[in-house]
Amino acid sequence: MTEVSPAPSTLFTRAPDNSAANLSFDQLPLAPSTLANLKHLGYLQMTPIQAASLPPALAGQDLIAQAKTGSGKTAAFALTLLAKLNPRRFAVQALVLCPTRELADQVTQEIRRLARGEDNIKVLTLCGGSTMRPQISSLEHGAHVVVGTPGRIMDHLQRASLDLSALDSLVLDEADRMLDMGFFDDIVTVAKACPSERQTLLFSATFPEGIATLARQFQRQPQRITLPEQHEAGKIRQRFYEVTNDQRLAAVALLLKHYRPVSTLAFCNTRQQCRDLLQVLRAEGFVALALHGEMEQRERDQVLIQFANRSCSVLVATDVAARGLDIDQLEAVINVDITPDSEIHVHRIGRTGRVDQDGWAFSLVSSNQKGRVANIVKTMGVDVEWRSLNDLQIPVDADKPLMPPMVTLLILGGRKEKIRPGDVLGALTGEAGFSKEQVGKINVTDTSTYVAVLRSIAKDALRKLTAGTIKGKKVKVHLLSDRGG
Repeated sequence: MTEVSPAPSTLFTRAPDNSAANLSFDQLPLAPSTLANLKHLGYLQMTPIQAASLPPALAGQDLIAQAKTGSGKTAAFALTLLAKLNPRRFAVQALVLCPTRELADQVTQEIRRLARGEDNIKVLTLCGGSTMRPQISSLEHGAHVVVGTPGRIMDHLQRASLDLSALDSLVLDEADRMLDMGFFDDIVTVAKACPSERQTLLFSATFPEGIATLARQFQRQPQRITLPEQHEAGKIRQRFYEVTNDQRLAAVALLLKHYRPVSTLAFCNTRQQCRDLLQVLRAEGFVALALHGEMEQRERDQVLIQFANRSCSVLVATDVAARGLDIDQLEAVINVDITPDSEIHVHRIGRTGRVDQDGWAFSLVSSNQKGRVANIVKTMGVDVEWRSLNDLQIPVDADKPLMPPMVTLLILGGRKEKIRPGDVLGALTGEAGFSKEQVGKINVTDTSTYVAVLRSIAKDALRKLTAGTIKGKKVKVHLLSDRGG
């Protein structure tokens, strides 16, 4: 546990007690139905951020909580706002602001899971990239919780299609990235549209000055909870490689061929570097996709789904594009360029080595970037392991491409056609004759369904789904290209 520096008089600061992580949820003032649902979901012990933030939040305290993606913060604020909801009142009682649509979708799914203990809690996502009319229609039918991005929430406020007069809870999730993306004024505008008598919970991975500015503007004596981003010793093995700028992109391919991770997230500092690296990796035979700010929303959704379901070996991304990305079973992170911000470096590598898994973190460093490495050493308090590119041995079978284990099938039809994951799984394991072990993640959107299947059965699964039916209807099915097309 780290020492907490004195805070301004309007800010109460507290670092979580390590022993608090052993608390079970049944020690909290939660409804029996909520506790039963938590047990059903496998939520038995609170994570450190949950143990530190839930008691004061459930007591009505405003919070500034500093914790990384994957720490359990979503459940911390979701349980708080759900505890205050009146299911019989069809009005927006809670609003969660997120920096990206991807994070908003993840938050919405988690709130819905945690709300299963209550009847008919309606959670609505309002983000850009989707047409306004269906969102306005959904709001007219009533919602208890709205999760959205600042720009789209402001659009609805300006159209008077979103009424916040009944709001009890405002949550700012990943507030630091919303500030990075230029949403400060939008956040302030949305906050001013909320009733002054409300609870405001602010969650952030880092604590730039803008966070304190936001807190002073619209929080009431917030309690600050700092959960230092620490990685369990030995979970993440870091190695640093000195390179020239000319070697940098080829070195990424060399690392992948040597270590052969199933799933890798490669961080670039610029969009152009993303494009250049993607070209190099594809030329070397890797199944690689890129994530950057110039992509249309549908493209972004497809890329994220393919990477999360292990149909893509390497995701090349900038920090802002990857914000809120929380991937299971991520074997490696590669820092193609060292970031100037040591906190961002810690946040980057923290996406691997999760739960009971180990992970690799490789960093490529030019001679003029060694000062950045010194800052990382100071921040993390670890010794740096330097390696040479000459140490990398290419396996004899390296001529065989490093292929991801899964392939994604795209079914034209989604929630609007009442398709559910169980319908797709049933079609594949029933008439088609595949085992459930051969089927991976199934993602259903409004208009499309994505299903991951083992690479060895992909063409057969495509043929049988095309020839068969889902919910008694014929569907069109496509194989998503390994090249991201």
